[in-house]
Amino acid sequence: MIVITGATGRLGRLVIAKLLAAGVPADDVVAAARTPERAADLAERGVRVRHADYDKPESVATALAGADAVLLVSAPDPTRAREEQHRAVIDAAVDAKVGLLAYTSILGGDRATLRLADAHRATEALVRESGLDHVMLRNGWYTENYTEHLAVALEHGAIVRSASPEARVASAAIEEYAEAAAAVLTAKETDRRSVYELSGDTAWTMAGLAEEVSRQAGRTVEYRQVSPEEHRAILVGAGVPGAVADLLVDSDAATDRGELAATPGELSRLIGRATAPLADAVAAAIRP
Repeated sequence: MIVITGATGRLGRLVIAKLLAAGVPADDVVAAARTPERAADLAERGVRVRHADYDKPESVATALAGADAVLLVSAPDPTRAREEQHRAVIDAAVDAKVGLLAYTSILGGDRATLRLADAHRATEALVRESGLDHVMLRNGWYTENYTEHLAVALEHGAIVRSASPEARVASAAIEEYAEAAAAVLTAKETDRRSVYELSGDTAWTMAGLAEEVSRQAGRTVEYRQVSPEEHRAILVGAGVPGAVADLLVDSDAATDRGELAATPGELSRLIGRATAPLADAVAAAIRP
């Protein structure tokens, strides 16, 4: 039995869909969710739905009972000390004696210096200390992080960030990361590795993103670099909480340092094909 935590989030839902598409019987999959009612559609497909709140360890222990493998999807609030929430899942996995614990970490893992990496670094240490067989799925950035708000860029004729125009990102579609997770969860033990550095096959630039949007939209969208202070002010003015804005600005600084540009090719090897190009994500965003 495979348990997916955070099952009603974007990534969790996609992992479950990929497991089912790969032939895993629905009743061998558990959707562990803080709000089980949001997983009603999964229950209709035969997936088991269990309550699991990272802040209520007893609920997590019940959700993981009988699990052979667990995917710990990182907690959704990046402004919290998420490793304490993750500890509840890791402890429950130890008690359940699961055969595999997979964790969605961050590209670069313990080498990453951006602030978002802090909780992932701490969680990886907890996973290793657990003594369980484990896999770190060190996910790079989702391409959707850059394309899901293109309507605003088209309205204003500019993509505005604090990273330099030549800063590079080797992003991939969230669906591709989900497919990789499903592949690891269903792989034979002899075919697994303990760490996967996952990213897109090609690193693109911020200026290149603006050029691709302009090409597909048929009108000019420029890339405009602003100072970190201006970037933060723009985000807060758009309703982004200050703590989240700080993390986003910090991530752009990490992009300038090249921390999101690695292209080891491990994602494409796991899913058995090249990762989708940036142009595909742009097309999906501006021509829904």
